[in-house]
Amino acid sequence: MSHRLETLRKTVSLRHWLGGFGRQSLNFAYHAGGISLLFRDAVATLFSTPLRWQTTLDQMNRIGVTSLPLVFLTALFTGMVLSLQSAYQLRLFAAEQFTSDLVALSITRELGPVLTAMVVAGRVGASIAAEIGTMKVTEQVDALRSLATDPVRYLVVPRLVAGFFMLFFLTIYADCIGMLGGYLVCVFKLGISSHQYVKRTIEILMIKDIMTGLVKAFIFGAVITTVGCYFGFRTEGGAEGVGRSTTTAVVVALILIIALDCFFTAFFYFF
Repeated sequence: MSHRLETLRKTVSLRHWLGGFGRQSLNFAYHAGGISLLFRDAVATLFSTPLRWQTTLDQMNRIGVTSLPLVFLTALFTGMVLSLQSAYQLRLFAAEQFTSDLVALSITRELGPVLTAMVVAGRVGASIAAEIGTMKVTEQVDALRSLATDPVRYLVVPRLVAGFFMLFFLTIYADCIGMLGGYLVCVFKLGISSHQYVKRTIEILMIKDIMTGLVKAFIFGAVITTVGCYFGFRTEGGAEGVGRSTTTAVVVALILIIALDCFFTAFFYFF
């Protein structure tokens, strides 16, 4: 009898697990499709209607200019820590002079675009989701539709364009600041000459290394703004719903950034 109960318990538990996995899979597919459709609609609207330049410039200021201090601190300390950790290992092989090579390649290929995107996703992605979510629960989005105003053109397109371009410039900024952090550690801590650090950095960097990071930045900017807008439009349930949408938007954006970074790294360097 006990054996049969144990078998039944395992069967019910397996069904419960499979049911939960199925529901999560359907939920993932549903949101992935929704984000893709919103991006498609935004791109189609961008090329079929005039761009609202003033709103776009305001969003560029909010997304890019106001993020400069946080990106500066993140990139600077990342470059410094990367230099210290690299030099500690390279010292075992008497190869501290290659620290500049490692810092330059790591920052431009991966850490510059990825960390910048994560900082912007946490700061700006949450803001976009909260702003549009508040408009949704207070029926301002419905009011736009009643006034024959397309919410995608009014709310999504300016943010998409701003995020697409500002992540590009923020990544260039982060690359420079990150290498500056490595320079400070190498010159004032490790005793590497300034001329040697700059010379090795210029020699090791190739156009491909810089461009792969900048291509990622374009994609990350579009992902952050599209995800933030999508979950903002999906908000329901008052203030609690706004908080839930904001958290979900940031988490999904971070996961997509890491996944897309892995995909594009494999695409650029192994295919």
